[in-house]
Amino acid sequence: MPGLTFLGAAGEVSGSRHLVDAAGGRVLVDCGLFQGEKNLRDKNWDRFPVRPDSINAIVLTHGHIDHSGYLPRLAREGFAGPIYTSPATADLLGLLLYDSAKCQAEDAIYANRKGFSKHSPALPLYEEQDVDRVLRLVRPVPRESWFSPAGGIRCRFHEAGHMLGSSFIEMEAARDGGGEPVRIVFSGDVGRFDAPLYKDPISPPNCDYLVCESTYGDRDHTPSRPLDELEKVTNEAIRRGGMMLVASFAIGRCQQLVYLLRTLMAAGRVPETPIWVDSPMAVGAMEVFRKHRDEHDFSEAKMQGVAESLASPFVRMAKTAEESKAINGHHGAGIVIASSGMMNGGRILHHLARRLPDPKTTVLVAGYQAKGTRGRSLIEGAEFLRIHGRDVPVRAVVRKVDALSGHADRSEIDRWLGSMAAPRRTFLVHGEPPAAAALAEFIRSRRGWNVHVPALGEHVELD
Repeated sequence: MPGLTFLGAAGEVSGSRHLVDAAGGRVLVDCGLFQGEKNLRDKNWDRFPVRPDSINAIVLTHGHIDHSGYLPRLAREGFAGPIYTSPATADLLGLLLYDSAKCQAEDAIYANRKGFSKHSPALPLYEEQDVDRVLRLVRPVPRESWFSPAGGIRCRFHEAGHMLGSSFIEMEAARDGGGEPVRIVFSGDVGRFDAPLYKDPISPPNCDYLVCESTYGDRDHTPSRPLDELEKVTNEAIRRGGMMLVASFAIGRCQQLVYLLRTLMAAGRVPETPIWVDSPMAVGAMEVFRKHRDEHDFSEAKMQGVAESLASPFVRMAKTAEESKAINGHHGAGIVIASSGMMNGGRILHHLARRLPDPKTTVLVAGYQAKGTRGRSLIEGAEFLRIHGRDVPVRAVVRKVDALSGHADRSEIDRWLGSMAAPRRTFLVHGEPPAAAALAEFIRSRRGWNVHVPALGEHVELD
């Protein structure tokens, strides 16, 4: 009978890796990096639990690094099968993985130069040639089209509403003895309803087994309107007279922010203020977003009666290191959007190191921050932030905008499930233990379903 093994995102948010074995075929759903606290990041260096060359194919829900970032390492260790994903995700994947490889290489070089690494020498998890190898394996498949990644397994993608190209996966896994296949749905990351720029996630079909995210399973987002909330925080930051630093995923959140900020400025609700997109990956992603314009929802701009462009002369693209450093010369109000989204690395760290001690600075946290990340430390009131081996005092004002979270909350997960018939079993992943446990109890009490929170490495027979 088919089997499912949870190799990541079990008891934690990151490291999405779900292994399906069926009728001689072996498929990995997502292949992400562990992120957050050091004990989690160290898992990225562990030997993969199964031989990479035993995996026939990978099916990828979307491009975020906690779902895709381990692909180059797996390819380095011997995986050479096809990687199936949506066309937009295929176009974004190179940007994400090259940036990840570059950030790891830069961090290793910096750690060796400054001598704060516990390893000598510090090494990157993978390099750009490993990304080259991965991209040659990518096979784009349109949503709603069935495909067979391996013998005995077929899948199709559906709109998940989380970011450009994001999908949840409907899978049919054959039984060894024949008969009706086992139907499994993998949620990936479920987006929010009425989220700026993205279409709503569609309801999943009935299935035998559901693997569902639980990132915000213990709470509901504060009711708010994204434009109103961002207008308030931005005007406050501009009046303060300093920079507003926004740590953002370069793909997805960055484009949402640019779109909303430009909509507010064009409508006269926020003064015209320079915006820097300080990320080579985000700059490249702008072109991919324009290419897949039909996947966007521009409702906010239309309601304000303004153009729906993702860029303008007021948006400055900092692609090179020199262009990034030049931002340091700006004095007065301005907005910098830089990655990484949880402040684990990338250019945002250099801006934080320079401007956190300035009380005029605003740091806008615009998405989920995993336990152990710098973003989580800031919103929990840290007085110092450890950056590149030194403790930087936090005198800046820290603000949080829940309206831009890319993950469905408890009520939105319930809405996404809609009128779905009870699966034989529901597995909750992608959540810290309190969030997963709370969502499990919520679904049990509200729907009467059989819900389980799997442990890392747990194997389940799907009879």
